Amino acid sequence: MESGNVFYATGKRKDSVAKVWLIPGNGKIVVNNRDLDEYFELNVTRDLLSSPLVLTEKSNDFDIKVRVMGGGKSGQAGAIRLGVSKALVLLDPDLRGVLKSAGFLTRDSRTKERKKYGKKGARASFQFSKR
Repeated sequence: MESGNVFYATGKRKDSVAKVWLIPGNGKIVVNNRDLDEYFELNVTRDLLSSPLVLTEKSNDFDIKVRVMGGGKSGQAGAIRLGVSKALVLLDPDLRGVLKSAGFLTRDSRTKERKKYGKKGARASFQFSKR
């Protein structure tokens, strides 16, 4: 979705959903009204979500506002990466090939499997004893 110079996209991974807005600016990233470094303590997660910007060399062209909910930090970072990638494609459709070949436009559909009745977890059973 596009309104003026603001580009919006949604990304999902595991149980996380990220709403991402790309706003022309100088590269500031705000996640849930907190600074990126404050929200994601690990460098790995920070690098993961900013990788589409680094790949397309648009790191300092846009401010990113993110509202993310559900899941853990890793899933949230993956959801933000997908949202940023989708928003960049809305901004410039020529970037689609670059982002697609890097695997940034693919939704990772792996989610937690539900617990089955009569089992301890999704697949784990209780320990069997003959006596």
